Amino acid sequence: MTALTLVRAAREYHERVIEPTRTTKHAAQWIASIEGPAPGEPQPQWRARLDALLRLPVANVEGPALLDAIADMQAAVPETASRVRQRLEAIFDDCEFRGACSGNPARAIRRKLREVGRGKERGLFAALPYTEAPAFLAQLRQQKGIAARALEFAVLTAARTGEVIGATWDEFDLQASVWTVPGKRMEGGELHTVHLSSRAIEILQLQAKLGSPFVFPSPDSVMGEQAAGLSNMSMLTLLRRMDASKRTTVHGLCRSTFSTWAYDTAAARPDVIEAALAHREADRVKAAYNRADFSAERRSLLEAWARYLAGGQAASDAANDSDAAMAAA
Repeated sequence: MTALTLVRAAREYHERVIEPTRTTKHAAQWIASIEGPAPGEPQPQWRARLDALLRLPVANVEGPALLDAIADMQAAVPETASRVRQRLEAIFDDCEFRGACSGNPARAIRRKLREVGRGKERGLFAALPYTEAPAFLAQLRQQKGIAARALEFAVLTAARTGEVIGATWDEFDLQASVWTVPGKRMEGGELHTVHLSSRAIEILQLQAKLGSPFVFPSPDSVMGEQAAGLSNMSMLTLLRRMDASKRTTVHGLCRSTFSTWAYDTAAARPDVIEAALAHREADRVKAAYNRADFSAERRSLLEAWARYLAGGQAASDAANDSDAAMAAA
């Protein structure tokens, strides 16, 4: 009997799970991201290692080789690399369940991928080293204007630009210190709950005085009649004004810096960190469990991050907060 290759496993999983549950366009993009361009079309150099692995029996694909392949992709197209790794993780999970392999190399390399480019600027998502983040936040707090408060809030919540500039007051429960972002505004299409630190609440209380339906309104709209959120370039413009845009992007500062800090310091379990980042879980049953069970740990994680940024907690101390939250949960 011919061994099941990784590419064949991907196609079978796609036909059985993805095609029936996704739009035609998304399903086509899903499989194309793994298989690559059609024969005769230009093949990016970074695809060579992945293409070689796709031809192997799924049981023979090992973590180090997969790490090299995805790292090549990550250096060239970070967002695509992240999606491909997540999709391969779902495929290997399915293969392991069906007895075609033992272990999941795509899951095993998750943290290693973060180590590959640590401290380096990668593509469009250059990130500030987390050891420099407290000093940068101190400078940021001295900046005036709505964009400065929006960027600080985004850093504290590890949120994406679009989530912050589109935020409206009906999404917030300040008494419960919770921000609930509706699925229609999330990249993964699923509702996301963000636990707010005391500094994040302070920012919101300041913004409420502006009287706009948007938490971070466009300065022009505050003075006019037409309500509008900040431009998606406003925070990048602020980074340029602070002479920081060569060291980090908004996305890198708000998400990659937080992620690297959280993983490096073992501030929380990997699943909790991924949930705080609103990274979509391929396993829907597991995703439901995550949403139900991680509340205390996610709150503790973001509180520890806020204290670290404020200079009130050493990076190595964050794990203690996570352990306490797990014990209390």
